[in-house]
Amino acid sequence: MIRVNFLLLVLVITCALGVITSQHQARKRFIDIETEQAAARKIAEEFTQLQLEQSTWATHQRVATIAANQLGMRLPDPSTTTILTLGARP
Repeated sequence: MIRVNFLLLVLVITCALGVITSQHQARKRFIDIETEQAAARKIAEEFTQLQLEQSTWATHQRVATIAANQLGMRLPDPSTTTILTLGARP
């Protein structure tokens, strides 16, 4: 009888250690998932900010100002502009 009790005690302790180990691993994986989800949220927020910044940098007024000031571009003079149409003969 003592052998059976000892064997049962060993089995209970083994099962308890297994439960403790699996709970620890589950908690550790949950923490990893939470960390990765937080990183994904941060990346999504940064992506949104970059899209907003890109739309700001690409506004028509900003492009026109840079073209005029830095590149020296200007609108063509209407008197020197020639309009061609399809099928028209000179």
